[in-house]
Amino acid sequence: MPDRAMLVLEDGSYYEGYRFGAEAVGHGEVVFNTGMTGYQEELTDPSYAGQIVVLTYPLIGNYGVNEEDFESKRIQVAGFVVREECRQPSHWQSIQTLHEFLLKYGVPGISGVDTRAITRRLRSAGVMMGLITSGESPSEALARLKALPKYEDVDLVKGVIAEAPYEWDAGSCGEAYHVVVLDCGLKYNILRNLRKMACRVTVVPCTMPAGEVLALEPDGVLISPGPGDPAHLQYVERTVQILVERKPVMGICMGHQLIGRAFGGRTYKLKFGHHGSNHPVRDLRSSRVSITSQNHGYTVDPDSLGGGLEVSHINLNDQTVEGFRHRELPLFCTQYHSEASPGPHDSVYLFKEFIELMGRERG
Repeated sequence: MPDRAMLVLEDGSYYEGYRFGAEAVGHGEVVFNTGMTGYQEELTDPSYAGQIVVLTYPLIGNYGVNEEDFESKRIQVAGFVVREECRQPSHWQSIQTLHEFLLKYGVPGISGVDTRAITRRLRSAGVMMGLITSGESPSEALARLKALPKYEDVDLVKGVIAEAPYEWDAGSCGEAYHVVVLDCGLKYNILRNLRKMACRVTVVPCTMPAGEVLALEPDGVLISPGPGDPAHLQYVERTVQILVERKPVMGICMGHQLIGRAFGGRTYKLKFGHHGSNHPVRDLRSSRVSITSQNHGYTVDPDSLGGGLEVSHINLNDQTVEGFRHRELPLFCTQYHSEASPGPHDSVYLFKEFIELMGRERG
């Protein structure tokens, strides 16, 4: 039998189960994800850095892990919580089990817990810090947890971004436009979508000054998703303020929040965030409703927006802002993930709109 393990939350509640993956302690903000598939993409999504992810779907790992569905170069989550973990996956692309995958990257998992009960607690009390551990009592684990830093106190972006600029899949297809992606914790599917649309793609760390970004002579700049509280990223806000005046800009998730803040907007933390692939969003221009993939714990206060920004999309579950545009500048952004990996493809059209925006600016 696997070793016993325990998930302890900062309110003192705890859930006992079985350890899988690495024999390590996992510490992070505990969030739940409502997606039914896509665990490999979720595990490797940099926006989950510093978080312990609880999946509401009960059976996880049944199609294994493959070489195609990475969204970054490694697992990013601090810990993984599932109801039932499958050690006999069945899929022709599978190269290893979920247990082996977590073990390889030193990430702890816990199975055999009531994930729906954890989800109900987080929905009523809000997200909170947690610890995956074994070999200690709940009170000992809680004392250790309270001594560790909070999720919102850390700049998590600097731990997941590229160390140096690089070209993505250079030369594999035509290159009508040059897009520089400001990496705040990007997902590879953003780059895949841009390449499919005949863009040359250069990725740069979000710490790069605006002058160096502009020296690359992009036709447009995409500001990527990323983890944590955007209030820590004032160094990126200053870069964004310069770029939006000079180039067409598209923002996704953290990129959306940073653009809002660059125009004087305020961001605040949601009670339990949006994590999953089934969130309905209305486009206010067309009234079209898209089912979207989302992964964020912060949002932009619409009443704080200024500088020519106007809300373009809203979440139909809680009416939070899901996108805005500028009335004059070639700029738009969405809180949800247009690259949707995992998730529906309803929002891929936004990449086409970015291409059209660059085309109009080029003339």
